[in-house]
Amino acid sequence: MRRPSWPLLPWLGGLLALYLAAPFVAGLAHVGLADWAAADWAGLGDACVVSLLSATAATLLVALGGVPLGYLLARRAGRGMALLGFVVQLPLALPPLASGILLLFLLGYASPLGQLTHGALTDSFIGIVLAEAFVAAPFLIIAARSAFAEVDPVLEDVAATLGLRPWQCFLRATLPLAWRGILAGMLLTWLRAFGEFGATVMVAYHPYSLPVFTYVAFGAQGLPAMLPVLLPTLVAAVAVMAVATLFTDGRAWASHPVSPAEADETAPAILSADRPPPLVQPLSFAFRRELHGFTLDVEWQTTAHRLAILGVSGSGKSLTLRAIAGLDWMQAAALTLGGKDLSRLAPERRGLAYVPQTYGLFPHLTVAEQLRFAAGSDAALARHWIDRLGLSGLQDRLPETLSLGQRQRVALARAFSRPAPLLLLDEPFSALDAPLRAGLRRALRALQAEIEATTVLVTHDPEEAFLLADELLILDHGRVLQAGPVDTVFSRPASEAVARLLGADNMAHGVVTEGNLIDAGAGLRIEVGGPALRAGARIGWAVRPDSIRIGEGGRYPGTILDMAAPVAGRCEVTLRLGGAKLRATADATISLAPGPCAVSVPAAAVQLWML
Repeated sequence: MRRPSWPLLPWLGGLLALYLAAPFVAGLAHVGLADWAAADWAGLGDACVVSLLSATAATLLVALGGVPLGYLLARRAGRGMALLGFVVQLPLALPPLASGILLLFLLGYASPLGQLTHGALTDSFIGIVLAEAFVAAPFLIIAARSAFAEVDPVLEDVAATLGLRPWQCFLRATLPLAWRGILAGMLLTWLRAFGEFGATVMVAYHPYSLPVFTYVAFGAQGLPAMLPVLLPTLVAAVAVMAVATLFTDGRAWASHPVSPAEADETAPAILSADRPPPLVQPLSFAFRRELHGFTLDVEWQTTAHRLAILGVSGSGKSLTLRAIAGLDWMQAAALTLGGKDLSRLAPERRGLAYVPQTYGLFPHLTVAEQLRFAAGSDAALARHWIDRLGLSGLQDRLPETLSLGQRQRVALARAFSRPAPLLLLDEPFSALDAPLRAGLRRALRALQAEIEATTVLVTHDPEEAFLLADELLILDHGRVLQAGPVDTVFSRPASEAVARLLGADNMAHGVVTEGNLIDAGAGLRIEVGGPALRAGARIGWAVRPDSIRIGEGGRYPGTILDMAAPVAGRCEVTLRLGGAKLRATADATISLAPGPCAVSVPAAAVQLWML
């Protein structure tokens, strides 16, 4: 462990620790001097019972409303929530006597509540409970809010898409993940209530709680009689703090470490069986939402089995996917799948499968429990996907013990543990390294051929979209730039912006001379694929560096301008083709030199867009 860089820090910390420990040491020094025989053991016992019962009742009363309130403060934003959070913490800032006086205004004999209850709310056990609940409640509310804030909201979204109603999501997902922090808050609340004096003595002097009894005994017998009276308080404090330490320290979930030897690359490939094409359900949606400086306005109708939404970060891809799942509110929304209107249905009733970017595995559930989590999960389907996705032997493992590739496959298996007509994938490969990403892409492509569900993939990677989609929806700043079949969108981007989103960087301008020929400058005409173009039209064009071939047999004359040093058997070449300056990749074994060369450019590899 690294030593503190400032030598004074340990001394300052140690000085405070010494001061905090000193009173306990001083009390131990007076054990032999205490007047144990003169202690009122009967009265002390009654006071202990009163404090134990009242602190427990106050804690349960606070938990009944404090846990939901903590969740509300953690999940809702806005000035109203900020004001509510400020108000519920005010008892922490008030002197206990002031809290007691305020409670008398509310509960005293002359108050409406006091008259209604004939004074039963003061000078009674109920009065003690109400006083303790008022001063101790902020401890639980603050702890619950912090605990719920640490629970990833994506897990609640996943639970909703797995068919759980909001209260089921809370009880089965959110609360189990936050319970340690809530328990710590309850223990602190109980301790605060157990030791409360100021508010209690104002609201309910009788019956004696332990703090009030301690105050009375000190006034009657003085310091020598105090150690026996303090003993129950010290025992309770030590016991509760020990329980708090036992339940809240250390790792939240037991685990066994992940072996570095576990390689995701060895995950079995998913083999597509011979089967008829899947029954495609037409998908149609239109969403509109205005946010701070951003407007989402998308519309799409398709009958494709594999769809991809492509765009840069912040383009509205994930927001669109979440709108399909019903997880985000839209100012205007229309969604139909197979002719069924889903737009008015809650997420848990849409019957969709959703895999978020982080995979959304519940930290407290094993692999087997993840697959049983969905409402209406099918045990036979779960077993099928465990075997199919290479998860056998991992059923008793927790998510933190799995590699990234294994987590992704568990998320997919969970999504398919009940029948779903639509699978939503939010950048499922973004967290993976290149070799693993390539392998899992191939596995998902095979999976798409096996399942009946239509897949909607969100990605910023054109290669991923080309491999895993039949149709593309390209977004930028919340707007649709282009939509259509992959081949059509690739070969004929709607604009230069779309071409760049599709990965084009070898870009140039030209003029259509006739049908499928373009003038690339310097009198060079290049043949292109696709529908015939209007003669005289000004166009932009691009070709990928790895689609250009240099060497004998090339139909176009070019000039090599520069060559980089070979890397991994490939060499990057800068050449001039007509009036365009392009990059190409060539096999390092081919003998090339700056100067004239022959170039081949496949017509189908040229992208074109109108200027």
